[in-house]
Formats: sequence, structure tokens, C-alpha cells
Amino acid sequence: MAGKLYGVGVGPGDPELLTLKAVRTIRESAVIAVPGRNPRETAAYRIAAGACGEIGPKELLGIHMPMTKDEDELEKSHAEGVRLLREQLDQRKDVAFLTLGDPTVYSTYIYLHHRIAELGYETHIISGVPSFCAAAARLNTEIARKAEQIHIIPASYQVRDALKLPGTKILMKAGRNLPEVKKVLSTGTDTVVMVENCGMESEQIYDGIEQIPEEAGYYTLLFVKGEGGAR
Repeated sequence: MAGKLYGVGVGPGDPELLTLKAVRTIRESAVIAVPGRNPRETAAYRIAAGACGEIGPKELLGIHMPMTKDEDELEKSHAEGVRLLREQLDQRKDVAFLTLGDPTVYSTYIYLHHRIAELGYETHIISGVPSFCAAAARLNTEIARKAEQIHIIPASYQVRDALKLPGTKILMKAGRNLPEVKKVLSTGTDTVVMVENCGMESEQIYDGIEQIPEEAGYYTLLFVKGEGGAR
């Protein structure tokens, strides 16, 4: 019988936000996989290690997941990731693949999850605290109330049309596209708050478009609240 693959959400950065189920799964899995060539240097591993000391002696599997939109490069990395995971699963080893936030929200892991499942292996998703929920809690406020809409938007793609939507817009992973996002936001009247590296030692909060820098890290999100409208 083959091993089982678990996609484990470790939350946005604070080890105390790992769920009991995530910690138990890490403890019970023979292999810990992470998205990166050097597992112990990844944010996901460091977060998990802060909550689960038992992770230290476990076998580690680094899977390179490049941040690119090149479909050929993505296909190669996904195929290699599947190959590496199958090697472990075929040895009857359960694998816990650590991923930031929740595995179901813009995670690189989910592509491997579906491929492994299609090959007939048993797969499970262990929910983690999404970064936008943790960031809203850090700001001591709600994301939406009553009939307000919520829109989750990948900021590395075209955001101009999305920002016309009413309610709360959550721009995920905004770091790389921050100059363009700032340019679009500066023409509107929405309320903007940015949280960088929520729950990590390097956490930063910027209240208002005028405070937001030109550059920020990959783990950056923005809350944009307003009625939308032409930009």
C-alpha cells in the first residue's frame, strides 16, 4: 500500500496559528516536503518548526517550485515534483507537504496534489489560516460586514478591472506588482491598508496609499475598501 500525501497549511507566519490537525499530521508523517531547494531555509519549514519540534529529525524533501508564468518551466517543475513525491509514496511513506496559508488559496502545492490524486494515490488537504484572515485580525478589524462583498484577487495579474468591484478587495502576493497597483489605486478614493509578512518578525503595516513603498516582499497583501467605480 502506497503512502498518503497531505497538503498541510501552516498559516501566514505565526507558528501559534498552526492548527492541532496540522501539527498532528506533521508528527505522524515520515517525510516533510517543502516548496524550495533548501527545506530548512524555507518560510514554511521555519513556521512549522516553531510549532512542532518533532519535525527536526524527519526526512526532508525539497521541491523546487519556481515563481514564473512560463508554462513550459512550470510543467517541468510540476512533473519533477510529482516524480519526487511518488518516490516517497511508493516506499509507503506518508508525506506532509508544507505550504503557507491555506493549500486551497493560490498555493503552488495544489498543482501537485491534483496530479498525485489522478495517479490513484490517497491525498488529503489540511486547512491552514489564510493570510488575509490573519492580517485582518492583526489590524483588529473585519474584512466585511452585513451585505458587503469580498473579492480575492491575485495582484501579479491585471488588477485594474478587479478594483472596480464593490466591497472589499484583497490583493494577494502584491509585492512584485506593487508599483502598478499603487498607480491604479492612486487614481481612486478607496481606503487602502497593506500588510507585509504578516505574523513574521519582519511584519510591516502601511495605512494609506501614501505610506506604501515602491517595493515589498512576496508575502504582501492589500485590503482595498470602497464602492469601486471607474479608474
